[in-house]
Amino acid sequence: MKIKNFVRRSVALTALLATHNAFATNAPNAEGVSTSSTNTVASSLTGTSNNNYESVFANLALHCIHQEFPNVVKHMMNSADDVKAPNRLYPAFYGCLDWHSSVHGHWLLVRMLNTAQDTVDKDLIIKKLNTSFTTENIQGELASLKRENNASFERPYGLAWFLQLTAELRQSSTPEAKIWLDTLLPLEEEIVARVSAWLPKLAYPIRTGEHSQTAFAFGLMLDWAKISGNKEFEALLTSRVKEYHQADKQCPLAYEPSGQDFLSPCLAEADLMRRVMAKHEYSQWLSAFFPSLTASTSNWLAPATVTDKTDGKLAHLDGLNISRAWMIEGIISALPDDDARLTVLKKTLKAHREAGLSAVFDDMHYMGSHWLGSFASYLETQRGLK
Repeated sequence: MKIKNFVRRSVALTALLATHNAFATNAPNAEGVSTSSTNTVASSLTGTSNNNYESVFANLALHCIHQEFPNVVKHMMNSADDVKAPNRLYPAFYGCLDWHSSVHGHWLLVRMLNTAQDTVDKDLIIKKLNTSFTTENIQGELASLKRENNASFERPYGLAWFLQLTAELRQSSTPEAKIWLDTLLPLEEEIVARVSAWLPKLAYPIRTGEHSQTAFAFGLMLDWAKISGNKEFEALLTSRVKEYHQADKQCPLAYEPSGQDFLSPCLAEADLMRRVMAKHEYSQWLSAFFPSLTASTSNWLAPATVTDKTDGKLAHLDGLNISRAWMIEGIISALPDDDARLTVLKKTLKAHREAGLSAVFDDMHYMGSHWLGSFASYLETQRGLK
């Protein structure tokens, strides 16, 4: 896609400038970051050897996957024994502020090994992943996951990203990937069993712009099912997705975004449905779902604006621009080449990609830097399409 290539060249240039500015000052390493720091994370990129966006993304994850604090722990406490430091509760995924961000930070690193290992610090990434992916650590994760009254832990967002991580490992040619996958399989098995038990009981989809949204998570889970060859899970999830969404019409896109969204309820659903419908069927469904989207539509969807990057919830909107971009790209991929709506969609895609990636290469606070690299990597490597 010409727009894609143009923007990728622009991103590479932007990355060069951003990393140049970041390297101008010295900074402590990840382990030395103050737990109360409100400084931006630009200096954490110190040590990047290549001026390219892949190394910028990778360094964002390398900075935080073993940084324990600050940390947001969300779990059911049944007794005082459940009050522990994050690295004791979640020995593999205790960094990057919270469990799900740590999981997709690890995914980012595997994704960079799979798509850009010549432009990132491959040896350091492997060392970090070897530290996380040990049998002892995963047994510790399982013990925490299986605690009483903890059935809804990280459901569905974090669980979906974990499946995306093991999907990435299945597609990796890195020699260590097979060992890492084997180590993670017991946790994957437990997660698939939990989601499989939950889906028949979920009477309605969850249509929010944050972690509990089901459309985005179901998209990641379907991709995992296809890559892993789990036909039973794929069939169950496909059936539930169609039941939830096949009759949906006139999604209220004008009501988006809410003030702390990082996912679009409407676009995520549209990106999900392309995975379970034939092209001609999907095109008709999309017309009913977005009736205001036509060849003559102008200013269909404007990028969101972040007013305070130090506020973790308000900073979500930077991620919204990025996720909107990849979801629109997914919608485009499922439409016929002569579809009259493509021009409008491509214009909207370009605006959101530029707004979202500018945030990643700009002056970021840790409230954004601990997770936005994963979203940027998902977009730029077209993970939802490849």
